[in-house]
Amino acid sequence: MNVLAYSIYLFITYWVTVKVGNIFYKNGRHYILNIFNNDVPLADFINKILLVGYYLVNLGYATVMLKNWKTIATVAELMASVSNKCGSIIISLAVMHFINMYSIPLIGKSSLFHHH
Repeated sequence: MNVLAYSIYLFITYWVTVKVGNIFYKNGRHYILNIFNNDVPLADFINKILLVGYYLVNLGYATVMLKNWKTIATVAELMASVSNKCGSIIISLAVMHFINMYSIPLIGKSSLFHHH
């Protein structure tokens, strides 16, 4: 049963991660452009870096979570376990999103990204 649980879990978490990442990338561009005074090359550069980091952290985390999985014997355990693991990934996506929403304006104010 564990192989079935892994398959369901990986399908859901990878699909959610990619779908949400693409939404963040597409819609976040406007937010980042605003913060960086419509500096298109810089905003696009930062947006791409955020997307790559987002994918690496979340897909890596999703994969590492497989090692902590207990043996599953029933369909009820399978559903509970997959739900628990997927919920953990979705919560991590939300936390990462809010950290980015807080951090990006701080980066925008940094002298590192201002042209002199």
